[in-house]
Amino acid sequence: QVQLVESGGGLVQAGGSLRLSCAASGIIFANNFMGWYRQAPGKQREMVARITGGGSTTYADSVKGRFTISRDNAKSTIYLQMDSLKPEDTAVYYCNAVHLGQWHDPNLGSWGQGTQVTVSS
Repeated sequence: QVQLVESGGGLVQAGGSLRLSCAASGIIFANNFMGWYRQAPGKQREMVARITGGGSTTYADSVKGRFTISRDNAKSTIYLQMDSLKPEDTAVYYCNAVHLGQWHDPNLGSWGQGTQVTVSS
């Protein structure tokens, strides 16, 4: 059974930083694309950042240069370092794992329970 457990969310002032973590179990971690997605109230879930098993990354334009995704295959954990946070980054952040053979659709994978990030102005 796949489990993704996020941590690290919280309340921060604009311009501040947070680091999210997602620990995975029940999967062959290196064979999965891992990603962070977010959903703000009244909006659809959107991709924030993704990382392949080999470490290649993709970012949403809105977070490029401010957020950094990384993974530690030995710990089956991914991270999202968020710097220069803005109020519009406020959302529930979800971790996703999808097998590399289904990389094109994260909904074919598994989701964590989400962690709230709130950025005050």
